[in-house]
Amino acid sequence: MQGDMTDNDHQIAGLLLAGGGGRRLGGRPKALLEHRGRLLVDHAAEVLRAAGCARIHVVLGARADTVRERAELPGCVLVDNPRWEEGMGSSLRAGLASLAGTGARAALVSLVDQPGIGPEAVARVLAAYGSPASLAAAAYGGRRGHPVLFGRDHWAAVAAGAVGDQGARAYLREHAADVALVECGDVARAHDIDTEEDLVHLE
Repeated sequence: MQGDMTDNDHQIAGLLLAGGGGRRLGGRPKALLEHRGRLLVDHAAEVLRAAGCARIHVVLGARADTVRERAELPGCVLVDNPRWEEGMGSSLRAGLASLAGTGARAALVSLVDQPGIGPEAVARVLAAYGSPASLAAAAYGGRRGHPVLFGRDHWAAVAAGAVGDQGARAYLREHAADVALVECGDVARAHDIDTEEDLVHLE
C-alpha cells in the first residue's frame, strides 16, 4: 500500500516556469519579485507542493545565479535555461527535457507570475490526471488558463512546438477537443504579473 502511495505521489511532476526577465517590468526577473514576504518563485513552488506535487522542477533563466542564492527551494530540482531570452517556449522545452528520465507520467505546468492561483486550483487540475495520454487545464469563466497538465504522451510534440513566448498555446489549440477544462474561477484569480500596473496583485 505504501509503495503504491509513493508511486502515485511521483507520477505527476510539478513544472514551474520561472525564467522570465520581466522585460515590461524594467528588467526585473519575475522569480525575484516579492509576494507575502517571500520571493515569488518560493511562493509558486510551495503552491505546487501544497497541492500534492512531490517532485517539482523549477526552470530558471534571467539572473539564475541570484535566484539560486536567494531562493528557498528545498527538494526542488533547479533547471537552468540558458536560452531564456527566446521566451517561455524555451523554458517549457528545458523543463520537459529535465523530466524525461524521472518516471513521471505527467507534468503539471505552472507560471511563476500568477500568485492568485493557489493550491486548491492546482489540486483540481492534478485530479484530472487519468493516464499518460491526459490533457487538462484550469479554466476561468470557461476560458483556458494555467496550470496545464500534460500527460507524458504529449511531451515530445509539445516541446517540438514550443517556440518564442507561445509555449504550448498552439498545441492546446490544435487539441482543444481533448483538453479537459477544470473550472477554477471560484477559487483562484488568473492575473499575470507582466507590467508595473500588475504589481498591485502582489501582497
